[in-house]
Amino acid sequence: MRLRHLLLLATALFVAACSSPARKLPKYEPPLARSRFQTVKTTAYTHTESDHLSYGNKSALGTPLRCGPAVHSAAADWGRWPAGTVFKLCSTGEIFFVDDYGWALTGRNTIDLYKPSRSSMNAWGARIERIEILRWGDPVRSFKRLKPAEHYAHTAQMMRDIKRYWRQPMRPTQPEPVLIALGSSLPPLP
Repeated sequence: MRLRHLLLLATALFVAACSSPARKLPKYEPPLARSRFQTVKTTAYTHTESDHLSYGNKSALGTPLRCGPAVHSAAADWGRWPAGTVFKLCSTGEIFFVDDYGWALTGRNTIDLYKPSRSSMNAWGARIERIEILRWGDPVRSFKRLKPAEHYAHTAQMMRDIKRYWRQPMRPTQPEPVLIALGSSLPPLP
């Protein structure tokens, strides 16, 4: 009798899982022009949020999430800001290193800034910020890093955008990739 109940429960769970709608990606926004200065929406996240608990304080690159003093971690759509992109918030002067990505950022002109606590995350909220790109990340390395997870809709979208978006030539105002002189404070891209 107990086995029958377990089989019935397993069948019901399987049917419910198969019939539930797939998680949809956020509404797609056309990418910003790649230029030295951009105006973007910024949000904040922390490692103690429920959707980040399984990763702890690790980024998508497998490195510890950083919160200063010299460099802070940021999450972004790697199709727009590849892993390794370094930028400065013009309003605060803080320097951020794109080492993470997230489902809700896919196809969006939004960058998520890492904060070490919920209170600092909530204090940041959502803001429109002007950023200065100090160094673009490597789209080829980002693509290779995403490849093992291409079966997920958000990583597949970022990979499509890398192929499409990074074929375009850079604008003349684009800073050289080695413009930033932070030395060993930036982790190498795996």
